[in-house]
Amino acid sequence: MAKLWFKFQRYFRRKPVRFFTFLALYLTAGSLVFLHSGFVGQPAVSENQANPAAAGGLAEGAELPFLGDMHLGRGFRDTGEASSMARRYGPWFKGKDGNERAKLGDYGGAWSRALKGRVVREKEEERAKYIGCYLDDTQSRALRGVSFFDYKKMTIFRCQDNCAERGYLYAGLEFGAECYCGHKIQAANVSEAECDMECKGERGSVCGGANHLSVYRLQLAQESARRYGSAVFRGCFRRPDNLSLALPVTAAMLNMSVDKCVDFCTEKEYPLAALAGNACHCGFPTTRFPLHDREDEQLCAQKCSAEEFESCGTPSYFIVYQTQVQVDPRCTPNNRCMDRRFLPGKSQQLIALASFPGAGNTWARHLIELATGFYTGSYYFDGSLYNKGFKGERDHWRSGRTICIKTHESGQKEIEAFDAAILLIRNPYKALMAEFNRKYGGHIGFAAHAHWKGKEWPEFVRNYAPWWATHTLDWLKFGKKVLVVHFEDLKQDLFVQLGRMVSLLGVAVREDRLLCVESQKDGNFKRSGLRKLEYDPYTADMQKTISAYIKMVDAALKGRNLTGVPDDYYPR
Repeated sequence: MAKLWFKFQRYFRRKPVRFFTFLALYLTAGSLVFLHSGFVGQPAVSENQANPAAAGGLAEGAELPFLGDMHLGRGFRDTGEASSMARRYGPWFKGKDGNERAKLGDYGGAWSRALKGRVVREKEEERAKYIGCYLDDTQSRALRGVSFFDYKKMTIFRCQDNCAERGYLYAGLEFGAECYCGHKIQAANVSEAECDMECKGERGSVCGGANHLSVYRLQLAQESARRYGSAVFRGCFRRPDNLSLALPVTAAMLNMSVDKCVDFCTEKEYPLAALAGNACHCGFPTTRFPLHDREDEQLCAQKCSAEEFESCGTPSYFIVYQTQVQVDPRCTPNNRCMDRRFLPGKSQQLIALASFPGAGNTWARHLIELATGFYTGSYYFDGSLYNKGFKGERDHWRSGRTICIKTHESGQKEIEAFDAAILLIRNPYKALMAEFNRKYGGHIGFAAHAHWKGKEWPEFVRNYAPWWATHTLDWLKFGKKVLVVHFEDLKQDLFVQLGRMVSLLGVAVREDRLLCVESQKDGNFKRSGLRKLEYDPYTADMQKTISAYIKMVDAALKGRNLTGVPDDYYPR
């Protein structure tokens, strides 16, 4: 046998052309046999993958075989049900349990990309609903709010999140990289085939087309996020007693709409726009119209004559929006609401604004600065906060030029360095999630789903949950003069709790400064209500551990004759 093989090798070495000819014939024959087997028999697929349409649905987690570029192959029966699901949902559609999604193959081509974007984010978190493809004229935009472009990393969610954070109802994507926001769609709905461009930062998803928008209606998750474009919805209020003094500028508008009144008051440089049926009133928040007592919105539920979905109030009850104009209540001639400064002399005491991370410290600093007119300081330095206006961030925490000092520190030595403290406590379940979002998404950003589902979240809870308890226990034990404020009480009863805080700081509470707080209370330090987890990230073991820490803190507070933790801290 060895001798025969040696003769075979010597033959082809002498005649290499014959060798390569033989090799080419061998490969061709093998290819033909392989292709023939693909048409004669069924592809080799797992038991769960075989004939899913005939089974009435897909087995959980089953993945369909590749379908080819031109038509459905033999691995998938082209039933009406299956093809209709593919046309409706693109590459992702629900399995027979209604929850799991099975992945369809890649069809290829522009038409297939249009199919691939239909379920996009609509199925995730119900944060937005896809409503269709719309024509967009560069001379007369379909969505006329803000816009931004990113020709490398544009995604559907990024566009939605940016529009939602600015209070718009609609988000539209175009050319695969352009994002437009608006409160109404001012264009015609067209065929889905016109929106056929893939998102630059999200393969397999559609971001409009050439002069065509893929439009989503945003589902804001929080009442406090209600806006109309750039204007913040403040609520329904009773007509003030002296209207001409409270809201000095008035205009009659036959075709009243929210944007007309808001634009009118913005042009007149007033921070409040009040809609009263066919009348638009503009003014400042003052003691005559302080915006403290909101009424039931049903009292203002009169539709705008030029707006299908919005209320324009009545002559007796006004719908009020806050415009982008900076507030100047003009209660005192030399005061501007947003003016802040350092203390005129060095403070004789160091007062801490202490909290566990994620408990609302940045928001509390914003409120204190508005209410007092003085900068707050920090035990740390955060450049991003300094750039957002917290000028005390750069000062050394012992400088004595700031009204109070932010700190997350615990431990006897660090706590005893302060003469007094405002201790801000928040529900640990909310605080942990807020700090996790900050850690992985910035001060007003969000952690990605991969972080919540990965090892980061369990490890974070394991390390930070004990700290939530020990932080409060240490300040109660070692603090010299501690004022406890619950974050939830501050949100619910802002002026009472803020008054307590300002009194500890030794500053007289002035009505005009409280009006500043009323007008600017959210600032730019609140996360959008758009992204909301559809599941509870806390496991049973996590809840059991955290509940034990809550009971420890509750007992410590009551042991010092203080109010215990709010009822909504537990049970989960």
